[in-house]
Amino acid sequence: MTEQPIEPVPTSASWAMRAEQSRGRRYPEPPHPYRSGYARDRDRIIHSRAFRRLEAKTQVFTTRYSDHFRNRLTHTLEVAQIARTVAAALGLNTELAEALALVHDIGHPPFGHAGERKLDELMRAQGGCFNHNLHALRIVEQFEQRYLNFPGLNLTFEVREGIIKHSRDYSAAEFPHLSEYLLDLRPPLEAQLIDWVDEIAYNTADIDDALEAGLLDLAVLRKEVGFFGKIFAQVDSTHPGARAKLIFNEALKRVLDALATDLIETTRQRVLASAASSVEDIRRAPKRLAGFSDAAAVRNRELKRFLFAHIYNHSAIAEDRDRSVKCLEELFFYYSGRPDAMPAFYEELAQTESRHVIVCDYIAGMTDQFLLRQHHEHFGGSRSGQSATPH
Repeated sequence: MTEQPIEPVPTSASWAMRAEQSRGRRYPEPPHPYRSGYARDRDRIIHSRAFRRLEAKTQVFTTRYSDHFRNRLTHTLEVAQIARTVAAALGLNTELAEALALVHDIGHPPFGHAGERKLDELMRAQGGCFNHNLHALRIVEQFEQRYLNFPGLNLTFEVREGIIKHSRDYSAAEFPHLSEYLLDLRPPLEAQLIDWVDEIAYNTADIDDALEAGLLDLAVLRKEVGFFGKIFAQVDSTHPGARAKLIFNEALKRVLDALATDLIETTRQRVLASAASSVEDIRRAPKRLAGFSDAAAVRNRELKRFLFAHIYNHSAIAEDRDRSVKCLEELFFYYSGRPDAMPAFYEELAQTESRHVIVCDYIAGMTDQFLLRQHHEHFGGSRSGQSATPH
């Protein structure tokens, strides 16, 4: 972990994506007098209904434990903060990075990745699949209806591209409907950063929330995650007599800072080593250039392993998760087998597209509690089921 200050790269870094170089919007619009195209995208995302629904989607822990836990919305805001910081340090376009961070989870179904896995399982039985990034693209292209002159949010090409490509590459042969998104090229650095800052945000936040929930054994964390243990010991030795929770807070803050610093430094070194001097060079690089060093990647994996071993699969979480996902599955079959069971908007869509696809869209857009209320309405029983699900 470096303790040396990082000198920010000038904001005019040649590898930054500039709004004036955008491939534009699907439906042309005149430029705004004082906001860039990416700033407008950011604002449209914030004002969308799908973004507001993130507030009622569980991140990991529910309010059964405390009112202070992250939900999917507050997690998104933390990702956006880290993304802005990292992008600014690298001289990238912070407005594009922020827009991508704010939209990165907008396609998540209820109950986090457990809900996503169940929807994917149900869709694969029908010959399809479910992926929250691809669903996010459907949301911003089709389901958000706010404007007179076009469907969806009419986001710029780079934001739409980043929605699907920020965390993985897609084969044009397997996903021909995504061919417009330059599948043989890498996305700009602003998009490449998002998956990494997302991991920084949730790995550290979930440790914090686990302690709040009373599910974290701090001694075990210090032993199994040597990186954290070393930092904790440093803070403890320099702050004798301080409250244990404040020592923990400071140690976790330093962990986050070290990972973000490594992401900045490693990405900068890789870009410079590649001799890239433009966004086009970034796109044509043999592999993505954003990422951790080998050492930081090991530390990050240690955090993830600890969370899966001791927190995400904790019996208190697994019971809620399994009960909630079962409700999702039962609703999927209920709507699939009953015409006119969904709202009119979705029933109309089901006249022109496979019903199971529209049922999936409808369920994926639900908040956790709305899904449980729908389940109670159609099946009876308790509505007290709460989800607590890993990312």
